[in-house]
Amino acid sequence: MGQDQDKKADDLPFVVAITGASGAIYGMRLLQYLLESSQPVDLLMSKAALRVVKEEHDLVFGEDFKGELLKYLKLPDTVPLRTHSLTDYGASVASGSYRTRGMAVVPCSLGTLGAIASGLTENLIHRAAAVTLKERRTLLILVREMPFGLIQLRNMVTVSEAGGVVACASPGFYHHPQTVDDQIDFVVGRVLDQFGFDNGLFKRWKEESRPIYQALKSK
Repeated sequence: MGQDQDKKADDLPFVVAITGASGAIYGMRLLQYLLESSQPVDLLMSKAALRVVKEEHDLVFGEDFKGELLKYLKLPDTVPLRTHSLTDYGASVASGSYRTRGMAVVPCSLGTLGAIASGLTENLIHRAAAVTLKERRTLLILVREMPFGLIQLRNMVTVSEAGGVVACASPGFYHHPQTVDDQIDFVVGRVLDQFGFDNGLFKRWKEESRPIYQALKSK
């Protein structure tokens, strides 16, 4: 068998999309965690997401988008990150033959939700999501909005019926969070759970504090 055929699911790249909903920090933290864990990532970031990052993090990217992003996340340029232009329909993630571990849209704007539910492919995020669904891989959308209108609720049902996982950025409180970072890690940890990433970002219900969780909190 060839080397690619022998590739385990854990070695496959993971697709992260950050769209223009408030809560860009969730996508940034997810990206940081994956890359710190040496997980190969294909990153898709919309223009609206860049606007949100500017508003919420005072972060404006220049020509060296990848380098500046890694510097902001305090990561070396050796991490396995690939970035894609949303107009590049020849990108790897646009094809179902490009195997991935799945895709997470974090956060997912209501516009992106509507496009995915309708099967539209107006940019590479939409196309990659459509590919993920048709290939029966896990697609998770993390919606950060309130309240939901009837149209958005129906769109979420459509995505769920198509095999996607619909989640809300709803932090828990049973782990006694002390900081905003604790709340962010709770949501990101639950996202990672849906893809089988073993993580200790938060203390789970009725579970003793895990050593990895304590180590992270002590940094």
